[in-house]
Amino acid sequence: MAIIDRYLLRQFLGVFAVFFLSLYGLFIVGDTVNHFGEVTHYARSHGGVLKFLAEYYGFRSLMFFDWMNSLLVLVAAMFTIASFRRHNEMTALMAAGIRNARIIRPILIAAGVLVLLAVINRELLLPSVRGQLSTNFKDMDGKKARVITPMYDNETDILLSGSGLLLRTRRIKAPNFFLPRSLDHYGQQLIAAEAMYHAANKDRPSGYLLEGVVQPEDLDQKSSLRLHEKLVILTPHDTDWLAEDECFVVSQVEPQALTGGGGWQKMSSASELIASLKNPSVKNHPGIEVEFHSRFVQPFLDMNLLLLGLPIVLTRQSRNLFLSVGFCVLLIVVFMAVIMLCHSIGESAVLSPSLAAWCPLILFLPLAVMMSTPLYE
Repeated sequence: MAIIDRYLLRQFLGVFAVFFLSLYGLFIVGDTVNHFGEVTHYARSHGGVLKFLAEYYGFRSLMFFDWMNSLLVLVAAMFTIASFRRHNEMTALMAAGIRNARIIRPILIAAGVLVLLAVINRELLLPSVRGQLSTNFKDMDGKKARVITPMYDNETDILLSGSGLLLRTRRIKAPNFFLPRSLDHYGQQLIAAEAMYHAANKDRPSGYLLEGVVQPEDLDQKSSLRLHEKLVILTPHDTDWLAEDECFVVSQVEPQALTGGGGWQKMSSASELIASLKNPSVKNHPGIEVEFHSRFVQPFLDMNLLLLGLPIVLTRQSRNLFLSVGFCVLLIVVFMAVIMLCHSIGESAVLSPSLAAWCPLILFLPLAVMMSTPLYE
């Protein structure tokens, strides 16, 4: 690695780190000021304010990195090149016969590494801390129930509902499951004190264990129910691992699908999104497909944004650092607006999910190629 490469890399990574820490610091300050009461109350019983904030915002730094990585890569690259030009260091290199493409090579390599780190963060780290990220200042213990959006199990036509969902423990408070005509042998409803979701294992299928069943009465004297020769509702009468006031409803609808929001999709890996799309119990929303295709196009979009921004600071007219940064901000706003618009159109099923996810790249890649002339001067 040449001296100039080390110099540019040090500048680029330094600017990236400064901007990341500054913006994240502002985010922490603003967030804690708005929730000062909750912070002090919770910190008293959890080792002090500093320990609590370090743990709480340590996990959220992964999400912040996912949000801001592509933007900070562009800003860091533009500041590095603009500062390099402002001090006439680039002029000296170009006078020595070194082309722009060679000068910016270490920046492109470093940007590529950061994009790959973002992919690793998105696919491995965020899914592993999804439980911690699902809480907020008003629900640090995960004991506050979330509102449930009733949802049908497509395989059994059972309507899953309840008074609230504890996402961290995967429990439904006061579950109220409405049964279809094919399963209403004991009545139209299953009502219990609590239900807990259990993933499938070698002994039993996935589903909800209802505890403290109050309707129907005398459940321990009623046989389990089948649908198309498949056990759907298991009762204590012929299931030895169930207590007298328990029953088990077979379902592949996981608790996060009952929250009605798309936050879980952002914190799921591509393999989990595939599993959701293949799940026969869930009627898939187009937003899940858009998110799945976005996982493949996002690294290319990140590099595309960088290649759109670099020509702005590499032209001979871009001597003014603040003017270049202004163009950078405008570019980011337009770029992000187009992505959000395309995703919104895909989620509303106006465009196919795959086309909605790839459309921003289709639009901006030719523009990046047209603007790339200064990269080869």
